[in-house]
Amino acid sequence: MITFLLAMPVLADELPDVVEHPMVQRYPGQELRWQTIDNYREFRLPVGPVTGYRHIDDWVDTEGRVTRTFYALEGSGRTWSEVYLNYRGAFEAEGFEILAEGSSEDRKGPAVGGRQWLEIYLRTNPAGTGGEVGTLAAGSSTSGGQGAFVATRDRAAGPVYVVVTVEQHAEDYIGTLVDIVEVERAETGLVAVDPEAIGRDLEEKGRVVLDGLYFDFDSPTLQPRSAEALGNIASYLDANPERAFYVVGHTDARGSLGYNRELSQARAQAVVDALVNDHGIARERLDAAGVGPLVPVFSNADDAGRERNRRVELVERL
Repeated sequence: MITFLLAMPVLADELPDVVEHPMVQRYPGQELRWQTIDNYREFRLPVGPVTGYRHIDDWVDTEGRVTRTFYALEGSGRTWSEVYLNYRGAFEAEGFEILAEGSSEDRKGPAVGGRQWLEIYLRTNPAGTGGEVGTLAAGSSTSGGQGAFVATRDRAAGPVYVVVTVEQHAEDYIGTLVDIVEVERAETGLVAVDPEAIGRDLEEKGRVVLDGLYFDFDSPTLQPRSAEALGNIASYLDANPERAFYVVGHTDARGSLGYNRELSQARAQAVVDALVNDHGIARERLDAAGVGPLVPVFSNADDAGRERNRRVELVERL
């Protein structure tokens, strides 16, 4: 989780039933005023300056789960630059690589983070719903400076991208938009989970999706190409001998609940058996569990969603 060093109370939300992303803790004193969460959407990240009318040459094209959250900070006596620098420093401290950044007191010019850049970014990735986030695009006669950065970090489940934009909308109002794009590496089927990324995800979320495990169709039999992922999982377990885990199998929603729970249990058990028998992991450190289709992370209404819901996770056992 991204945290800030400045000790101030966090105000109560003005929106009911919001779900703040576990990766980010808001700047002290901010209120959450708007949020959208898309389980899957395409998203474009501008990583260069404006080069023409409503045009930027350099983009990162990505897709995945997108969480967009707008915060307001009112009457705090803080400046936009303080908020901006705290967010940037917090993400850098968590190992994020800054791909592009810029800030300006007058917002003029084509640079990253300026008014033209932000307009193109918001036009390319529209919010889709009304709300207070619109203040970013609206401007104000009392507006002050503005800044933005684009950052990325690799994780076991796939890379994550973050875009943070901060603007002084008025003398006593600072708006901050935090966009988080989580790319599902499992979609490509090319990269196995690695030990370092396993540790990062467990510390951040308490669980990790074990990418790179492949089963025969409608079967708990692990395919030979799962060997790399199993070896990396075993390396992490060897390096952390004091920790114990649940190995949890998931399926999509096609078929009966009973059958899917049995299949997910059998696949989780196959992973446990491989780690114990082939890699020497103590069996008492691993418990297999199958939950079938009961914990989807994407919609089961299409093939892409069903594919992502068929997964095995490692969850720490306390």
